[in-house]
Amino acid sequence: MFENLTDRLESTFKKLRGHGRLTEENIQEAMGEVRTALLEADVNFGVVKEFIASVTEKAIGREVLTSLSPGQQVVKVVHDELVELLGSQAEPLKLDGRQPVVIMLAGLQGSGKTTTAAKLAKQLKEKGRAPFLVPADVYRPAAIEQLHVLGEQVGVPVYASTTEQKPVDIARQAVAEARTGHYDTVIIDTAGRLHVDEALMAELQEISRTVPLAEVLFVADAMTGQDAVTVADKFNTDLEITGVVLTKMEGDARGGAALSVKKVTGKPIKFVGVGESVEALEVFHPDRAASRILGMGDVLSLIEKAEAVVDQKNAERLAKKIQKNAFTLEDFLDQIQQIKKMGTLEQIMGMIPGINKLKQLKDAPKPDQKELVKTEAIIRSMTLKERRNHRIIDASRRVRIANGSGTSVAEVNRVLKSYTMMLKMMKNLKGKGIVSGGKRRKLPKGLVR
Repeated sequence: MFENLTDRLESTFKKLRGHGRLTEENIQEAMGEVRTALLEADVNFGVVKEFIASVTEKAIGREVLTSLSPGQQVVKVVHDELVELLGSQAEPLKLDGRQPVVIMLAGLQGSGKTTTAAKLAKQLKEKGRAPFLVPADVYRPAAIEQLHVLGEQVGVPVYASTTEQKPVDIARQAVAEARTGHYDTVIIDTAGRLHVDEALMAELQEISRTVPLAEVLFVADAMTGQDAVTVADKFNTDLEITGVVLTKMEGDARGGAALSVKKVTGKPIKFVGVGESVEALEVFHPDRAASRILGMGDVLSLIEKAEAVVDQKNAERLAKKIQKNAFTLEDFLDQIQQIKKMGTLEQIMGMIPGINKLKQLKDAPKPDQKELVKTEAIIRSMTLKERRNHRIIDASRRVRIANGSGTSVAEVNRVLKSYTMMLKMMKNLKGKGIVSGGKRRKLPKGLVR
């Protein structure tokens, strides 16, 4: 997400270093490059024009602060304007008022509405709400069955609709059932089309007139760039949406949709889909997105992801095992699974400040999710005894493990070498007193959250 845009902006701001004062000439030059970078990211032309004018006006004539270089000063101006462009602050769902709260998902076919409905239900359930999924797409083959499967996966009940029913009847009856069943949140998955048409809008408008909608979320594929923004604007005109969900942001999305949709529609991005798993839905934070775009990382999101997957009791148990030099391959496997829950390696690394500069180095290591999967397969091919005592893994056992995991002996050796190196590192940390006596050492100032 935003990777190409980030690289272009970092290159632009690097050129500003060395100037003692921000002048109109060097600001205009930098803004020309920023304009090109934004247009290449498929940002709406009108949005780009207004953004550049605003940044230029605020940057020209500013004296460089004592602790800032001219480049950093411009970055601050651009960062503040990006935050404003993306929506200023995270916009929560409207979950107060009349119960049950009804949320309708709308959008074109293939945008990811059905999976988004399940992801949203899972997230709300984890926050203590009682969601009820409603499949109202009676046109797409297996759409109803798909939502039932996803509902079972996330542990959320699904209304028993059929293809013979009208979508508006499904919505009305499902809301009535939610009231009697004590569900406080109804999520309606509606049908889509390959393009916007009158029949689709008439159907959605009929549902909005029949049931009390608290939220109408437009779900868009971020990969479609400005097309997603154009369609969002049309839906907003005809239906009055309350927010946007951008899906497939983990792919090759250039960022144009994210940077344009709030300005064009006036409606905030509320969530972004960052993967296919049911956990891969994130609340959209404009300030964090702006920081990622400018290569500053996103430490807060990284911490939140870690907190969501790390069990405190397991963490304490693991700390004790490290103290006793008892960290096994079984523990190593558990850590790999926790990392996978946080997202792909590329997503995780993208949240680390300064990672883009590291990636530009000639011999910089590149995150490879396949290697993580391969390592997991190798450890799973070991017996329980081997996982708990790696020293017994001789040459014949390595051949068996390689065959069982579909890898080579060399790859098995590489995993074992990485593991033993990790053990040595843990031993060194313990020897330096970083892990000692089961007590947490006080972290240096600035590293405490």
